[in-house]
Amino acid sequence: MSCLALSLQPANGSDILLQTREWFPPSRALGALSAFRQTRRAFAANKHSAPDDAYAAEAIGDDPLAASSGQVIVGVESRYRVVYRLVNGIYVLGITVADHDNSVNVFECIHIVNQAVSVVVTACRGVDVTPEKLSRKYAEIYMALDIVLRGVGNIRLSAMLATMHGESIAKMVHSAIDSENKIRGAETWPSAEVHSLEHQAGIDAFTTATFELPPETLDAGDEVAASLAPAAAEPQEEPQQKQEESVEKDPFAASDAINKPQELVEGFKKTRDPSATDLTTALEGLDVTTLPPPEATQSTHINVEGFEGNYGGVEFGHEQASIGEAFEGFNDAWGGGLDPSEFVGPTKPKKPQGLGGVELLQTGPDAAPTAAGGESGAGTPLENLLVKKAEMKGPEMYISEEISAEFRESLLARVGLMGVVYLRTLPPKTAGDQETEFSFRVEGTSAVKRFVIQSSRVSSLGNGLFHVRTAASEEPIPIMKYSLVPRLTPLPLRVRLTKRHTGSLLSVMIQYASNPDLLAPLHDVTFILKLPVDPTLLKVSPKAVLNRSEREIRWLVPEVPLKGSPGRLRARMPVDSSEDDEEIEVIGYVKFSEQVTQSFSGVSLRPASEGKTDFYEVSHRLESGVYMCD
Repeated sequence: MSCLALSLQPANGSDILLQTREWFPPSRALGALSAFRQTRRAFAANKHSAPDDAYAAEAIGDDPLAASSGQVIVGVESRYRVVYRLVNGIYVLGITVADHDNSVNVFECIHIVNQAVSVVVTACRGVDVTPEKLSRKYAEIYMALDIVLRGVGNIRLSAMLATMHGESIAKMVHSAIDSENKIRGAETWPSAEVHSLEHQAGIDAFTTATFELPPETLDAGDEVAASLAPAAAEPQEEPQQKQEESVEKDPFAASDAINKPQELVEGFKKTRDPSATDLTTALEGLDVTTLPPPEATQSTHINVEGFEGNYGGVEFGHEQASIGEAFEGFNDAWGGGLDPSEFVGPTKPKKPQGLGGVELLQTGPDAAPTAAGGESGAGTPLENLLVKKAEMKGPEMYISEEISAEFRESLLARVGLMGVVYLRTLPPKTAGDQETEFSFRVEGTSAVKRFVIQSSRVSSLGNGLFHVRTAASEEPIPIMKYSLVPRLTPLPLRVRLTKRHTGSLLSVMIQYASNPDLLAPLHDVTFILKLPVDPTLLKVSPKAVLNRSEREIRWLVPEVPLKGSPGRLRARMPVDSSEDDEEIEVIGYVKFSEQVTQSFSGVSLRPASEGKTDFYEVSHRLESGVYMCD
């Protein structure tokens, strides 16, 4: 959208020619041309009324816009940038929008105007351009400017200019394409079409072809395959296996695995004889002393005068006692001595199979396998037990929207919503060098003011269809950004701040109410009240957190109900100034972040064709930007 229209306007007289793009109304182009003419006349009038600048004005003529080229912004409500070049009393004009965010390439518009000047000079056979000469070649100039306005390369422009004084307009327009193909070395469409038809015919021929073999050939092939089967391969392997078993069964034979470094991946080989590395079998002859009998855990009664009581034998039952109950005897000076038998259960423990726990000393890769009846989570990291990560089935897309609003008392002063569409591809470990490529549709864009795509990864196909192609990445990739029209932007939360200054006492109240049209209520909403001073005394309702270094109060509301009476947050504090002094400024901020199933703005992502799942739409996010009230 660099250049919207081209026009030829004489210095004195009506416009000669106007050529516009399809989506740019001619009425607006005529308005821009009229504003340009009025600007020229206004500058000329100012020249005659300013004799001090007469010397500077004479350098460029009676009309200050009589310079060879330049640009000027015209219009009041609808402002346009007009790029002009003056050729012997004829202005060649290029019209584009006058923006302030540098979204329009002005240099491209200047390039199009220069190409239009080349067309005009070629049509008039020199720089002596007059309305009479332009009228003689009006049709050729009209068609040439139409092609230039839509974008044309230097090769095609040269071919057009060379054939402008030829026999017909059709030859000038259509021969330019063929000449560009010839210069670039490309084939013409008829020759390319023949290759395409031959390729399609070959595909159809191989698709419909069938290959059948007679039964005699199949039977003969089976007999040959049976005769070629290696029958003597198995007896040759048996002696080698027997030799390996004899070597492994010898407990005193040196193993070649001692000198080999330990490999971490696919380097461990299973041992066929577990007795060679089993520590339980090696220590079978040892006798391990068992735990004392249950009589040793019983308490002893002492009848010495002044020290009567039961000593020892503190029993810990199998019921789940609290820490205070289990260690109650340690806090009592006369609760009994610390005998080792106090830590033994009242019943005889079951003797495990094997060496009574000595086999647990064995560590390393040859450790004994755990019991089959153990827990299913044994040996699993704790984070994998607590959080179960879902594997990605394919590319995922979601929308992250940030809304900002400013309330002045109960009125909405300004609002804005910015949305970003993110693409999460399969991890590079899973996808490898394969690129992520699919098409999708964007719906619900009636309230969208501006839409921007990342052209290096996304291309527009028209009618809300887009095609994305990118390499795999670990992080989500932002591929689109959009903003909504302020008057069509919904509000998730309405906030009102009221304050009252009575004497030296300042009272502040924040009222909030949720939008009843939300699909789910907002959770964990933080309200921040910026205080004008560091309060010595403070009274809040409900409870809040005071940060003296930042001079702010924070309320955390777990959930804002969709319906019901508005919530209230109150704060009261003394201040040094009185109510007659300068007004105290108090500002409140709101922060929230919510995961939703649908985007808050109504923008949705859909597959390009129904029934085809090229991507998965996951949970969207709605968070606050600068959400404030004063």
